[in-house]
Amino acid sequence: MTTQVEKLAEQVKALPQDEREEFLSWLADFEVEQSDAWDAEIARDSQPGGRLDRVLKRVRADIAAGRTKPLDEVLDNS
Repeated sequence: MTTQVEKLAEQVKALPQDEREEFLSWLADFEVEQSDAWDAEIARDSQPGGRLDRVLKRVRADIAAGRTKPLDEVLDNS
């Protein structure tokens, strides 16, 4: 069975070059918009009272209590 993505990929491949370039430009802009929306959601969730508030409080407490390692130390041990 062919998926919708596979069908779309075939249609994109079949486009004339100028239309394919136009579509790919639109797709790149769409990806940036999605990324910007995700960044905004993370920013909202990181505010006091946001969805990440409990996690951030725990992380800050761990840092203050010395229960963390420097990132370069963690990466060197992988």
